[in-house]
Amino acid sequence: MPMQKEDEVLESVREHYGAIARGQKSGCGCASKDSVAQAIGYTPEELKIAGDANLGLGCGNPLALAELRPGMTVLDLGSGAGFDAFLAWRQIGDSGKVIGVDMTDDMLARARENAANLKATNVEFRKGHIEELPVDDASVDFVISNCVINLSPDKTRVFREIFRVLKPGGRFAVSDIVLLADLPDSVRNDVSAYVGCISGASMMHDYIRYALEAGLTNLSVPQIAHGSKIAAVLAPEPGQGCCGSKTELAEAAASAVASIKLHGMKA
Repeated sequence: MPMQKEDEVLESVREHYGAIARGQKSGCGCASKDSVAQAIGYTPEELKIAGDANLGLGCGNPLALAELRPGMTVLDLGSGAGFDAFLAWRQIGDSGKVIGVDMTDDMLARARENAANLKATNVEFRKGHIEELPVDDASVDFVISNCVINLSPDKTRVFREIFRVLKPGGRFAVSDIVLLADLPDSVRNDVSAYVGCISGASMMHDYIRYALEAGLTNLSVPQIAHGSKIAAVLAPEPGQGCCGSKTELAEAAASAVASIKLHGMKA
C-alpha cells in the first residue's frame, strides 16, 4: 500500500475510534455493549471486572484460551479503553505487568482513567503504532490483541513486531477478522468498511502466513466464527442497517468474513 494511502487509512481509523472513545459514536452492532461482548465470548463476570472499559469493539475473546500466569508481562495491541488489558491484569496479579499500546489519544485518556478507577497500578498505556511498538526487544511474555491487526495497512510488520517484543518461549493469542472469499469492489474500497473491520482484513491463509514469515511457530486456530454470526451483530434485522453500519456490509460479512483466534509462540 502506498505511504500516502497508509496515512489516510490510519487517520480514518484514528478519527473513527477517537469518536467512539469520546462517546460520539457507538461500537459495532445494534445491541448493547454487554450483549455484543457476551455474543463474542465474554462472561458476565468478565464484564463486571472491566467496568467501563467495554466499548463493544471486539470480535472475540483473545483471553478465553490464553494461559496467563501471575508475574507475566502482557502486551495488548490496540488496547482501546483497556477492556482486555484489565482482564489480563486480574490474571497476572500484582507481581505482573500489563502494557497497552494504542495510537488514539482519546482512547488512551479513557484507558488511563479506567486504570485509575480500578486502581490497576501495574497497567500502563503507551501511545504508539502496532507496526512500531514502543516496547523493548524480548521483554514480553504474552501478546494479545482483539480485532485490531486487521486495521493495519502493514500486517507483516505487526507480526514482526510481535516476534521482536516476545521473550523466547513467549506466546501470543489474537482474535481478529479475516476473509474467506473476495469482497465486492464497492465494499473493499469503502473507508467505512475498513474502519468497520471488514475491507482491511486479509485472506485467512495470508494472515497465518504473515505470522509464519515473522518467525512465529506452533500456530493454531482454535476457533472460527463464520460471517453469518458477524452479520447478525452488524445488522440483526434483515435489510436494516443501524449504529452507522450498512446492510451491504452485513451481507458482505455473511458471505466472506470470519472471526478467528490465532495462537502461537516465539521459539
